[in-house]
Amino acid sequence: MLREIREMGFEYAELSHGIRLGLLPGILEAVDAGEIKISSLHNFCPLPIGIHYPAPNIFKFTSLDRRERDNAWKHSLKTLDTAARLKASLVVLHMGAVEMKDYTDRLIELAEEGKRETPKYAKLLEEALEKRESRKEPHVEAAYSFLRALADEASQRGLRLGIENREALEEIPFESDFHLFFREFPQPCIGYWHDTGHGQIKENLGVIHHAMHVGGLANRLFGFHIHDVAFPGKDHLVPGTGTIDYAALKPYVRPDHLKVLELSPSAPAELIPQGLAHIQSLWGPE
Repeated sequence: MLREIREMGFEYAELSHGIRLGLLPGILEAVDAGEIKISSLHNFCPLPIGIHYPAPNIFKFTSLDRRERDNAWKHSLKTLDTAARLKASLVVLHMGAVEMKDYTDRLIELAEEGKRETPKYAKLLEEALEKRESRKEPHVEAAYSFLRALADEASQRGLRLGIENREALEEIPFESDFHLFFREFPQPCIGYWHDTGHGQIKENLGVIHHAMHVGGLANRLFGFHIHDVAFPGKDHLVPGTGTIDYAALKPYVRPDHLKVLELSPSAPAELIPQGLAHIQSLWGPE
């Protein structure tokens, strides 16, 4: 896997939340041999024993069940230890979610049907936003307490934590809460991780303006998951094959940001160099 990535011309790779424990020895061997470097990990990495599919939300920081939070803590520490062992600099985190029904998929369905400007759509979106706001307090408190402790552990290991924006409406921090969130966490090891696909989906649903959202958080930005989106919600496409206006994001992109192509396993390998070239033509070579 890593050799294939290296042969495409990439010097670094991110280890995502689908890495089984049994793959780690080979990954360590490849890194130690200098075949590739690891830029970042995505929690939880490696996967908990017995889980054989990508599962970043299997244990939520926001859970009101102490046992689930304990599992999230244990496996987050394993991710930090693995990141330090691999000399990665950053771990991407999902912060959790408010417990409520899934509105996001239904809104995407309505948008696909051309009904985004209808009263039905507006009513459903308003209901979703009101419900998540009314239920968020205990979940946010649990997540914030968790992150304060995890930030200490990350700092001790020389790691940064990137808080990712999410595509689902119930996941936190909410778009309107990011600024308050970063005032709550001024530590230099905590920053914003922008997923371009998730940002575009939220714009397609009428929740944010993608470029303005990134601009408002630019001073805390650590890096990007880069993938494209076909309207309204099909993501993890090769850059340049969807609708994202990457040029509008360029003012907020710095050479020191980490930039990770986060593509679907079904993405054609021959298109990946073209996608990279597309991004570099707009954002620059670094």
